[in-house]
Amino acid sequence: MPLVPRPADVPRIRLTLRAFRVSAIITGTFLLFLVVMMVARYGYGVDISWSAAYGFGFTPRELIEEPGSELTNVSLIILTTHGWLYVVYMALNFLLWRFTQWSFGRFLFIALGGIIPLLSFFFEFRVPRWVREVLASVQSAEKPDAQTPVEANA
Repeated sequence: MPLVPRPADVPRIRLTLRAFRVSAIITGTFLLFLVVMMVARYGYGVDISWSAAYGFGFTPRELIEEPGSELTNVSLIILTTHGWLYVVYMALNFLLWRFTQWSFGRFLFIALGGIIPLLSFFFEFRVPRWVREVLASVQSAEKPDAQTPVEANA
């Protein structure tokens, strides 16, 4: 018999799911930025930079790290931001896993959404279906079985 979440956890599941969906979109977007940044850095030897005078651009790392440079290294901002967003994504994944009582394998599978590009967008649509299935099982567990006869008091 599969484990069914407690009825008291249903509002928490719904709230966590909403936050997870937003987190999946934002984390996935920053992961795509990260892919562009990694291709630029390791494929072409440049980092994404920003300056007030020129805006965004691709600049050799030596020029960005040069003392007195007015360039901001956007690549480091993307790296750091994606890292923290992935932590939030994983925390929400953990809460969904805990509240819905999914298998640990599903938890690890959803965790890949912040590592494999475009997978978080898939999970943004797939996880709500899994949650709806769980919520349906909670509702069916709450209702008494209509086919079971109720014994009359004799």
